[in-house]
Amino acid sequence: MTPIFMIGTQRSGSNLLRLMINQLDHLASPHPPHILERVYPLLDHYGDLDKKENFELLVDDVCRLVELNPVAWEGVRLDRRDVIERCKKNSLVAVHGAIYDIYAEHRKALNWCCKSLANINYVNDIEDYFNKPKYIYLYRDGRDVALSFQKAVVGEKHIYNIAKEWTETQELAIKLRQCIDPNRFFSISYEELTMQPVVSAMSLCEFLDMEYTEKMLSFHETNEAKNAAASSKLWSNVANPVMKGNSKKYKKEMNFVDIQVFESIAGNVLDQLGYERDYINKGEEYEFTKEEIDEFNNNNKRMKMEALLRVDKDDLERRQRQSKLLDKIKARRAA
Repeated sequence: MTPIFMIGTQRSGSNLLRLMINQLDHLASPHPPHILERVYPLLDHYGDLDKKENFELLVDDVCRLVELNPVAWEGVRLDRRDVIERCKKNSLVAVHGAIYDIYAEHRKALNWCCKSLANINYVNDIEDYFNKPKYIYLYRDGRDVALSFQKAVVGEKHIYNIAKEWTETQELAIKLRQCIDPNRFFSISYEELTMQPVVSAMSLCEFLDMEYTEKMLSFHETNEAKNAAASSKLWSNVANPVMKGNSKKYKKEMNFVDIQVFESIAGNVLDQLGYERDYINKGEEYEFTKEEIDEFNNNNKRMKMEALLRVDKDDLERRQRQSKLLDKIKARRAA
């Protein structure tokens, strides 16, 4: 199988793109449990993974994480022994690959795509383990990304913190694009995907060496899309056709000061990705003081707490299933 990793920042249309490519006959792209992002920071809790009992514990925990995913992998059974036997080495990336292989086989697919955009942070491990994996870099105007994050339950909330995180992620993806074989790297913007969905889908299929199908544009009619939309307000749009007018919303909904802050932090990356600045010209970016940054960080924490209070109860419960598992892993180490 050829592993395919989507990279970038959330709130950039990755759910839309996942459901579109999931319509291809030979590609399986499940809703992501974010295996690397969530478990990688906890790896030191397991000790030496070459010890049988430690690796078995890791495999069981990762399988449980998948089984607790907010959008279920319907019909997929994760036999722990099967997962272990598929691993070429005792590592988290190997477990990730084994589990996605099982999902692809369940779907009778020849390849799989992991939509966890935070994979950009684990490229070195991905490159070391997999044989010539491919990457789909999905990006969106960071100001629209920021606006979307401020409305969502996930992610940072203050414009400064969002801009910092967005900038760092895009810089990692751009750096990878510059040093990797072009045959393994595909860049696409959310704006291209929504304004020219057919052209974008055909270009992506050519990169994937797969045949384009019109089913890609009817993604919203699938049970997968309906299940995702029903699981969280975050993904409600995937039950609708491609939304062609869903760009540059920040121009109407974001205030002047927030746009200035964002462009001061992320202006250079906006330039590299072809997005025009509105207010802050190159070389005129604001330099924020330590006191200002401390205030931004404090406001960010407060806004994140307020966002949690607005979450639908059922949505929050589905999200907390995985969070509780991760808390148990941490508590187990402490005990």
